[in-house]
Amino acid sequence: MIVQEESAKLDITEGKLTKKLPVFYNPVMKLNRDISVMLLNSVHDKNLQMALPLAGSGIRGIRFLKELKKGKIKNITFNDYKTIENIKKNLKLNDLDKDKKILLEKKDANLLMLESKGYDYIDIDPFGTPNPFLENAIVRLSRGGILAVTATDTSALSGSSETSCKRKYWAKPLRNEFMHETGIRILIRKIQLIGMQNEKALLPIFSFSKDHYFRIFFRCEKGKQVSEKLSTLHKYLLYNRKTMEREVLEHNFKKGYVYAGPLWTGKLWDSKLVDKMHKSCDKSNKKMFDMLTLIKEESKIDVVGFYDLHKLAQKKNINVPKIEEYLKQGNSRTHFLGWGIRSKEPLL
Repeated sequence: MIVQEESAKLDITEGKLTKKLPVFYNPVMKLNRDISVMLLNSVHDKNLQMALPLAGSGIRGIRFLKELKKGKIKNITFNDYKTIENIKKNLKLNDLDKDKKILLEKKDANLLMLESKGYDYIDIDPFGTPNPFLENAIVRLSRGGILAVTATDTSALSGSSETSCKRKYWAKPLRNEFMHETGIRILIRKIQLIGMQNEKALLPIFSFSKDHYFRIFFRCEKGKQVSEKLSTLHKYLLYNRKTMEREVLEHNFKKGYVYAGPLWTGKLWDSKLVDKMHKSCDKSNKKMFDMLTLIKEESKIDVVGFYDLHKLAQKKNINVPKIEEYLKQGNSRTHFLGWGIRSKEPLL
């Protein structure tokens, strides 16, 4: 069956979406790929040596080749030890089979990265946790390069399985309105720790939560001093269920509070980059435009967490207040929760 995603065509096998499909293509992840294209077209980087260690159907790389601005790609490596023949077919379907920028490999993803000389952009987009691929991706990421990471094991990061989160990500999650934000912040901290082990500082420049996955883009800087500075932003989020108060602390947990972490308490976005992406976004791509509109608002308010208007109304014993009233006061919405308000001031 031939499917079309933006400029790319794809020959896929129909069937239930599982690992057993000969070519794994998930249409739900289109927004993930849309934003990847938009971000790469919005940064200053050119002549990128790009790696897709888990290329799958090849759809992401095909879209990069067809949709990124001229001069962005020096070369792009498609790697997958199971689906490389299907990738070749899809490249030919898109008239890209003779493109000299394309490198094809049929290796284990970690072996590909270990044997390489390094890349300016590495995209880790696995089925499940990205953990097995992080160390080698970070080792082979160039200074100033971009690392893109997707995690689909959000049940662990979002608190459905606290034990699993502690085992995989060395942190305690929260199972409440903050669960997706705390999940992303826990994942960022885990990736940064691996970076620090390799004397690389990984600063998030764009992050979002959608459907069943988290997606984060990092800019890489080398140096112990930068890494140490980032580590000061690895703290705990404390939350009082009764008063709805929240605090960010290094330790000294208070009675009556639940906590998540340790996690990243710094910025989730480069607000200038977000502005540029939003400005360039075509309104006809409603999902991406709406997402970028929300993130543009909240990227201006540098706080950890937000207020749940439903819980706020319950506490005050009032009807749920209109979001618009809070937006007039310089607050913002959040993409993490449809009825959430991000604010530097208490709303209680």
